[in-house]
Amino acid sequence: MSNTLTEIAQQLKDANKKVQLIYAFNGMGKTRLSREFKELIAPKNDAEGEETDQPRSKVLYYNAFTEDLFYWDNDLDGDAEPKLKIQPNSFTQWVLKDQGQDQNIVATFQHYTSEKLTPFFNPDFTEVRFSFEHDTALDDQHVKISKGEESNFIWAVFYALLSQTISELNIAEPELRSTDAFNSLEYVFIDDPVSSLDENHLIELAVNLASLITSSSSNIKFIITTHNTLFYNVLHNELNTKKCYILERYEDGTFSLIEKHGDSNKSFSYHLHILQVIEQAIAESRVERYHFTLLRNLYEKTASFLGYPKWAELLPDDKQAYLSRIIQFASHNTLSHETVAEPTPAEKATVKFLLDHLKDTYSFWRQEEQNA
Repeated sequence: MSNTLTEIAQQLKDANKKVQLIYAFNGMGKTRLSREFKELIAPKNDAEGEETDQPRSKVLYYNAFTEDLFYWDNDLDGDAEPKLKIQPNSFTQWVLKDQGQDQNIVATFQHYTSEKLTPFFNPDFTEVRFSFEHDTALDDQHVKISKGEESNFIWAVFYALLSQTISELNIAEPELRSTDAFNSLEYVFIDDPVSSLDENHLIELAVNLASLITSSSSNIKFIITTHNTLFYNVLHNELNTKKCYILERYEDGTFSLIEKHGDSNKSFSYHLHILQVIEQAIAESRVERYHFTLLRNLYEKTASFLGYPKWAELLPDDKQAYLSRIIQFASHNTLSHETVAEPTPAEKATVKFLLDHLKDTYSFWRQEEQNA
């Protein structure tokens, strides 16, 4: 069923779950969905055109627009002191000025980048300069950091804000909190946090985020979207109470939010798509020669996952050489003038036999079926 992003935002709201985890390929509309969701929960203007509560009082979100709150002054005249400017923002001012989280932000940023790369906030926390600190006296002062490092820094600021927000709202008595700015907060929407990290740091970030979410004892609900399967899988395994989806966009501009069960290996990876295509062709008796190519691709991916040096080693031992030649001939035949599009009944039976062999012999596939 296809929907607009507004309808999908309503679907997420109606689910009323503590955590909702969404996977989507790049360009599917994750950032637009976060904006639609914010507009649904806390529209900027009501029906009469009057200003309502600030959106951040009900929704705290991290997405591409969050990064727009930070922009570079490149010092074009002197070309000596580039600095990252921070748009006026009551929440970041609160976490930096009132809560004094600047050193925690620096530590988080350096953990994911380099301990030698140090941010320096100005006294009113409206801009940041970056310097490389070396063991020599010739330090690199006032450098412009890379886009990936910039994303890491902005995430460090948001993470400090989120940590303090959760800590405040975990205090059951509102009058005992240091601020009432978050008392009406309902949702945290995180769209694709730092994607420039190596795998180890990305796993660590996901574990830390999951731990922070788990520590929340208030009624805040979390929605997290990502295009990174590793990040998705870690969150899926770390968060016990969650609902998982894949977001898809159709050619007519509509979308669907499809509920998934299990991590990416069980729900939406490409090899599972290949498996489904071949199974459907077998069930509908419409196996064609290109299905041999898909079958070989499936064997190659499975062999790589299981650590076999050659995909043919997954074939039945007593017919390994013969079946290997069948697959190679059917999927890589160069004698196109002799090729008939319609496989013979025996060839169709071979496709089914080899697919069943792969599913029945290796526990990876049995486990996938049991958890589908």
